[in-house]
Amino acid sequence: MSANLQHEAAWEASPLAFISRQFIQTVPSIPKSVDLAGQTALVTGSNVGLGFDCARQLLGLNLSHLILAVRSQSKGDAAAKTLQAQFPSAKIEVSLVDMSSYKSIVAFAKRCETLSRLDIAILNVGLSRPKYERAEETKHEMTFQVNYLSTALLALLLVPILKSKRGTTSPAHLSLVGSDTAYWAGWADPGCKSAFEVADNAANFASMNAYKISKLLLLMFAEKLSQHVSADQVIINVPNPGACKGTEFGADNPNKLERFMFRLMSFVMARPVAVGARQHVEAVTVKGAESHGGFVSEGKVKP
Repeated sequence: MSANLQHEAAWEASPLAFISRQFIQTVPSIPKSVDLAGQTALVTGSNVGLGFDCARQLLGLNLSHLILAVRSQSKGDAAAKTLQAQFPSAKIEVSLVDMSSYKSIVAFAKRCETLSRLDIAILNVGLSRPKYERAEETKHEMTFQVNYLSTALLALLLVPILKSKRGTTSPAHLSLVGSDTAYWAGWADPGCKSAFEVADNAANFASMNAYKISKLLLLMFAEKLSQHVSADQVIINVPNPGACKGTEFGADNPNKLERFMFRLMSFVMARPVAVGARQHVEAVTVKGAESHGGFVSEGKVKP
């Protein structure tokens, strides 16, 4: 478990370790023995980027039933049509969920309760807002809301469903997609006493740090949640896709120079989206109880 690897944390947070993760270490291939026939999986944010490729790779492992959990019906339908053409024998459906709305998340979870089976849930949705923005329903800062609060809520709602709907011979898997940027998170105001004070403070908002903090809090949440859920029933972990090209991350930044610099950095440093998505898949098909409550990167449990 990641909590037992504090002695490795300083190295993993170093620039050299990041370069090593991006260029030297590799996400292992999924063993040919992995077969998801008969299983059901849901992936949030699965119409584009990492989520879409993760869904594609799960179907490539003979997944029988895939739920594309997305915000837009039209975009979800387009993704489903593309995947159905590649995997005609699979059942692929679109289910709407707006991760900025608690009402939408609760409604989505209630639909999941009606499933005959649910073995895998990958909570992939994540965003980084270029400017301070509050969620309309909750009034929390949007990055904090979607990446942490809403993801935590959906995880809590899905745990009992995964327990009751999983296959009888093995535990279900719940992955909350993280980021190694969590290693570099820091409070902008050391006087703040809670995550809410930090995240909802417009005066100290910085886009990238808000993202880092949200992913750090997600790690902390997953570790705590794992203490209340048996790995014999649901294995909970936080996979790190690394910096990936071919996603929509940063695409909505209105600053043209910052957007150009981000794309340039991605061209130089980022790994293919299929490699990042493979880390998601590896976390739910290969990783076992040793990863419960842990941070998984390059196929290993990291601090």
